[in-house]
Amino acid sequence: MATVTHTSVRPATHSPVHRRRARRRPWGYTAIGALILAVMLFPVYWMVNVSLQPANTAVSTPWFPTHLNFHGYATALSQQGPNLLTSLVVALGSVVFSLIIASPAAYALAHVNARWVGPVLFGILISQMVPGIVVANALYSAYNDLGLLNSIPGLIMADSTAGIPFAILILRAFMGNIPSSVIEAARVDGAGRVRAFVSIVLPMSRNALITAGLFTFLFTWSDFLFALTLTTTEDVRPVTLGLYQYLGSHVSDWNAVMATATLASVPALVLLLVAQRYIATGVTGGAVK
Repeated sequence: MATVTHTSVRPATHSPVHRRRARRRPWGYTAIGALILAVMLFPVYWMVNVSLQPANTAVSTPWFPTHLNFHGYATALSQQGPNLLTSLVVALGSVVFSLIIASPAAYALAHVNARWVGPVLFGILISQMVPGIVVANALYSAYNDLGLLNSIPGLIMADSTAGIPFAILILRAFMGNIPSSVIEAARVDGAGRVRAFVSIVLPMSRNALITAGLFTFLFTWSDFLFALTLTTTEDVRPVTLGLYQYLGSHVSDWNAVMATATLASVPALVLLLVAQRYIATGVTGGAVK
């Protein structure tokens, strides 16, 4: 009887050619990612490069700042320093105001079983779709009657119209994962509703609070529409509006303009670097039930 032998065939996936391609592929992806990142960050680099050059050299700016010149930063701080401070106060105020309103609202929407929860959430989503210019025009008429034009509280409340809905959605998704048994245990120990919310829910929602606060800060810090519509004097002027008007009157002094833009980018950059490990947890905290 003839004996049939079986020859083992090595799968193609284990061939030397395939292994070499598998080793090369991550490097190719890394190179493509680095190229895309370089293209996206080049405007930022050019902004910093021009800010370190002598005045009136924007057209013939070298690729590298060989002779560092900080005159633009001195000019920016002296002329735009109050505007930077105004933006910082308005942004921090919007964060505090938005979280004070959004935190209890998100907790109620997450742990109250009622028919009105669905319509309220739908209304919050719809409010995110309203064009900013519509809100700004409506606020201008109301602020004119209430005397809130050219005021920091007025800008804080106006910028919070974008921060509060976003914070409610982020916080509700996170607070919905907090077990009701934890809150009930606090109630059994004698804590009231407010005490349980402040002592139990808020500390457990730290990552979501940081995430909502950070995005609210970014919304407010980069706001231009409300600043342009609700401020008509130089007494209260955020840095975005100051930079816009500064550009029109100092278009020949580009190092000061770019220095102002660089200084305006520092607070957002610092906050992103400090809070980046909280952002991923806060955003994905409500993804899995």
